[in-house]
Amino acid sequence: MTSWKNAYLGSLAADALAMPVHWYYDRDALRQDYGLVDHFMAPKNPHPGSILWRSSYQALNERGDILREQAAYWGQRGIHYHQFLKAGENTLNFRLATELYHSVRKRGGYQPDEWLDLYISRMLEPGWNRDTYMEEYHRAFFTRYSQGKAPAKCGISDEHIGGLATVPALVAALEGCPREELRKIVKTHVGLTHAHGNVLRAADTLVRVLWALSQGEPLRDALRQEAGDWLSGTKANSWLQQPDEKIIGQRFSPACYIAEAMPAALYLAWKYHDDFSAGIIANAMVGGDNCHRGAVIGSLLGMTYGVPEPFIVPSENPPII
Repeated sequence: MTSWKNAYLGSLAADALAMPVHWYYDRDALRQDYGLVDHFMAPKNPHPGSILWRSSYQALNERGDILREQAAYWGQRGIHYHQFLKAGENTLNFRLATELYHSVRKRGGYQPDEWLDLYISRMLEPGWNRDTYMEEYHRAFFTRYSQGKAPAKCGISDEHIGGLATVPALVAALEGCPREELRKIVKTHVGLTHAHGNVLRAADTLVRVLWALSQGEPLRDALRQEAGDWLSGTKANSWLQQPDEKIIGQRFSPACYIAEAMPAALYLAWKYHDDFSAGIIANAMVGGDNCHRGAVIGSLLGMTYGVPEPFIVPSENPPII
């Protein structure tokens, strides 16, 4: 049997590799700034395509103070979303995935209320997060939390692929859990922050494909069986000779919305079904929301082949429990 931990480690690797070129939509600028992204790199300022200046968040009170010292950079042009991270570090959603993994492993199971308590605690802990950008779902959650809503009522109908970032960590932490129970737990967990039908459907697809891989199914067969509503294997095969930039750019948007991001991620997993490194490098190089697509690509390829030593992120080296 394949180790589920490799799915988790693969997702971390794909995120960390993509981190410096996250949300580059100009591929020429990406290559000019970083060349071939085939190893962990630190981000550079300025980020030529940054639209962080368009985002805003104002904490209502101390219960919503998640930006802290990073608030000074919001509204400025050219700011890299992950400007203070080092090479090989994970972005915020995958740091939370690591917290989730270790918490569930330590406890021996998953409880939604315990996860929400940990999520809130970490997000409000001074100095814990050095990531400048926080996705919309974090801002919405803590706005509601600031208003006195119960944590279980603070999630929104968010339709971004970032909602899948913690899924590989959770399924890896619950290794040995029966398939149908695992599907229910993941749906409950993702729904706490991303109560959107397509995100929940994508999360379930990811669980089912990972399960098929754990049973020894080849990756492309697993995708045909469990992800056909997102990606046609026949069409995917017909696109293999085309540049990745054309498939993720013209056929599928490189952006974060799940309806396009999920099939884009599955396509790259299909194309690079036999090469972990090539797959996560290709994902980084097509830009857009490559970090969060990495939850899908990295976990599927990691589950299939394991994660090469150069791509084990520093936070999980030495080996995880």
